[in-house]
Amino acid sequence: MKNEYLIGVLETVKKRNAGEPEFIQAVTEVLETLEPVVEKRPDLVEAGVIDRLVEPERQIIFRVPWVDDNGKTQVNRGFRVQYNSAIGPYKGGIRLHPSVYIGIIKFLGFEQVFKNSLTTLPMGGGKGGSDFDPKGKSDGEVMRFCQSFMTELYRHIGADCDVPAGDIGTGAREIGYMFGQYKRLQNEFTGVLTGKGLTYGGSLARKEATGFGLCYFTDEMLKANGESFNGKTVVVSGSGNVAIYATQKATELGAKVVAMSDSNGYIYDKNGIDLACVKQLKEVERKRIKEYVTTHPDAVYTEGCSGIWTIPCDIALPCATQNEIDKASAEALVKNGCKVVSEGANMPSTPEAIEVYLSNGILYGPAKAANAGGVATSGLEMSQNSERLSWTFEEVDAKLKGIMKSIFAACDSAAKEYSTEGNYMAGANIAGFLKVAEAMKAQGCV
Repeated sequence: MKNEYLIGVLETVKKRNAGEPEFIQAVTEVLETLEPVVEKRPDLVEAGVIDRLVEPERQIIFRVPWVDDNGKTQVNRGFRVQYNSAIGPYKGGIRLHPSVYIGIIKFLGFEQVFKNSLTTLPMGGGKGGSDFDPKGKSDGEVMRFCQSFMTELYRHIGADCDVPAGDIGTGAREIGYMFGQYKRLQNEFTGVLTGKGLTYGGSLARKEATGFGLCYFTDEMLKANGESFNGKTVVVSGSGNVAIYATQKATELGAKVVAMSDSNGYIYDKNGIDLACVKQLKEVERKRIKEYVTTHPDAVYTEGCSGIWTIPCDIALPCATQNEIDKASAEALVKNGCKVVSEGANMPSTPEAIEVYLSNGILYGPAKAANAGGVATSGLEMSQNSERLSWTFEEVDAKLKGIMKSIFAACDSAAKEYSTEGNYMAGANIAGFLKVAEAMKAQGCV
């Protein structure tokens, strides 16, 4: 990065947010790609848009006490970062995982601003969560935590203010408990959360949306470069909603998915992943991925996660967590013939890994564009709630596919306009930024 203004902004971010490497990483990536925009649009610099954009509008940290099954009081920390509301109400998930701290939530909220902008829907960016770990907890313990969490959060959110959703650790069960507590406290039934159950305002296709959307975006990227999923070998990391439904859609589009993982290790099945088995293990029985090999003798389970990227493939879909692909893993992908990396998780590639992709001509679909299908469908759920109606699965899926096609088109167009053709990371950052920046400029210094 050579622009003195952007260098100064980044230095301020580093000083103000020391000890938050994920947030600094996310900001650095965006600022590096905005250099041509700054040179072409000095009016945005004059309006102080970027100076404001790197600072969240609001950060909320609170105590979450709850009682475990033994009657002992436990205490976790809750977070909500309402990052930017220039184009609509704050929108972003709630992550429940021991790794959660304010830096993680800020990085996710920052990314969400651009992702939501790309969806074409009127949604600002936010994110929330807690260092609570739902794994190994009883339904009663999870319920008591969620009720305590919402007892504080409810005063900061609303259908026209901030609409949280699910994320890592926050599935249908957790959303249900949180929604019930919000309804009890506010004495109103409103679309304040997305990812709800179908019996109380949820949207069909929401569970599938991020994984399906990832493949729709990737398919558009492939088509633009004379390729398709058909006949390709795919490696998918993770085994949650995103990974499961990315595997399903990639298979439907003609690919063969040969590997999946969880936080303990990964499975490799040369015959192609038996998705029905994975769904049973992860969605019904809540077991570890290693159980797959007990019923599939040709499959191999390996402890540890990074080795999954040494498996030869044409397309890699990282759908687990941030920074799961480092430089060595990216180099292994290149060495073994990978031609496409498209991100289902949030920021799963380190800056060094991204440099490997771009310098080796890999088609790279960045998370803020490629995995925007989840929040796009959350936005569609908000629309259905506001209209007091429900669309069919096919209607939602068609709208999702259209949104993902428009996201790719916006990334492709912005990359060409700002002389970075084929660099969809730059295109995504620029396209997402410009919409938010124009809104911020129009609304004055607020």
